[in-house]
Amino acid sequence: MSKYYFINKFDTNNIDKQDKQTTIIYRNYSSSPVDQVLILKIKSYCKKKSIKFYLSNDIKLAIKLDLDGAYIPAFNKSLKHLAYSYKKKFKIIGSAHNLKEIKIKEIQNVKKILLSSLFKKNKNFLGINKFKLISKITKKKVVVLGGISTKNIKKLSLLNQSDFAGISYFE
Repeated sequence: MSKYYFINKFDTNNIDKQDKQTTIIYRNYSSSPVDQVLILKIKSYCKKKSIKFYLSNDIKLAIKLDLDGAYIPAFNKSLKHLAYSYKKKFKIIGSAHNLKEIKIKEIQNVKKILLSSLFKKNKNFLGINKFKLISKITKKKVVVLGGISTKNIKKLSLLNQSDFAGISYFE
């Protein structure tokens, strides 16, 4: 089982609650440029805890800082990273909300697609049946995203899914 926890600030208390199956994804779209010193602090802290650390939406910087991987949000349709060289252990994952975005993530050659939103009722809400149908379209590994809580996590077995991502579940 893989778990992906999105953070937008460095809070050691929340990271300390995570196990080694959790990957931390730092996504802070409000500060520009990205605070490299902060990213290196998070990297160091995660490394001490044996937790993988990914950076959102800046693959070049994630490679430069020797992070474990990078996350490409659904709104990022760039293919520039396909020309980058990186270590074999470096992983790229991405999110999608529909068939068109799944196809883009396949072209971007992500290892896993975080498919949203399973439970959270927003404009991208899929629900269990639509999620099942859409996730069968790709041969890529699919990770459940959106509204996962301690109350509904058991429903992931209905989808034959154990990998999930989120924010509130982990806090």
